[in-house]
Order: sequence, then C-alpha cells, then structure tokens
Amino acid sequence: MEAQRKAMVAVVQAYGVTDERVLAAMGTVRRHRYIPEGHRGHDAYGDHPCPIGHGQTISQPFIVAYMTQRIEVTPGMKVLEIGTGSGYQAAVLAELGAAVFSIERIPELAAHATAILMDEGYSGVKVKSGDGYKGWPEHAPFDAIVVTCAPAEIPEALKRQLKDGGRMVLPVGAGVQQLVILEKSGDTFTEIPDILVRFVPMVPGGAGEGGGFESN
Repeated sequence: MEAQRKAMVAVVQAYGVTDERVLAAMGTVRRHRYIPEGHRGHDAYGDHPCPIGHGQTISQPFIVAYMTQRIEVTPGMKVLEIGTGSGYQAAVLAELGAAVFSIERIPELAAHATAILMDEGYSGVKVKSGDGYKGWPEHAPFDAIVVTCAPAEIPEALKRQLKDGGRMVLPVGAGVQQLVILEKSGDTFTEIPDILVRFVPMVPGGAGEGGGFESN
C-alpha cells in the first residue's frame, strides 16, 4: 500500500505538517497493519479515524503527525504515550528513534498493539495495560509525553514525570477540546494553547486512543 501511504502523507503535508522526518516516518509505518483484521474494511489511509474495537479508534493521520511534530522527537528521546490503542502512534515515535513507553487501559488492545509492534519491527516499544493517570514512574523522567485522550485538566502525576526542559502534548477539556503544549522549566510549567481537536475522554483508571482534527 505504498501509493496509499504517499497519498496520505501528501494530505498531512497539505494540512501544514512540515517536519521532513515526521513525514518520512508517516510514509514508512504501515498504518493498515495496526487496524485489527475485523475492522480493516475502512480506508486505512484516509485522513480520518478508523474503529479498532472496544469503542476506540486509530487516530486521524494528520493528528498523529501534528502531535509528533509538536514534541520535536529526536533519536534517543524517552517518550511516554498515554493511550496505546492500536499501537500506531507508538510505531511512528519509534520510527523516529524514540524509546517509547506506552500505557493502555484496555488489556485486549495492549496485547494487540504489542503483537503488531513486534511483527512490524518495533519490538523495543514497551507497552503495559494500566492507569494512564498514574503514568509510568519507574521509567521517569521522560523527555516528552504524548496523551491521546482528553482529561478535564492536566494530570499532576504526568507533570511530575516530565523531565526539566521536556514537553507534553495533550487534548484538554470535554467535547471539542483544546490541544495544549506543556513545557517544563525547573518548577515552572508553561501551557501553550494550540488547535481544536476531538478525542475520547480520559477516564479514571486509564486511557484510550482516538482523535481527529477540527479547524477553528
């Protein structure tokens, strides 16, 4: 499906993603493989979310690329992802050379993502089923944190696990949410409001993947 991936990357680029490394990663990672077989009737490379079961979706390609661009991934960065879902976002981060630690509240999706990531050559990604609100303190601090579900406010535990100089990107709010870029400098956190998005809520006890872009 190389032609479909190229077309997907062209759409993502037209929306304003300019990081050539991110675009190359999006063109390399085989998005259709992350959609469970029972849900592969949908256009895997269209610029929209696709269902992956358990009431969750694989996020719109643009939002995956955009959030990845906003955390400015470089090889060797330690990145925490909250809401593994299909494993697709984790694969894009790993393709860029990040050491990825990903948490998924639904055990079946965590198992699916682990298997597909291994099959696709990203066996170094660490996935666990657990509570996204708690983060993964054993591996903190993280250079960056990507949250693919929407809490009402930024979880304090995740802020504590961010490295000094680190950056977190997450949707905040209910309904149509505000994407927020959180930057940490010493004990100071700076919140930078960004585009409007729509993600599944972050629920107590965990997180789920699935989001898309909405223009202002």
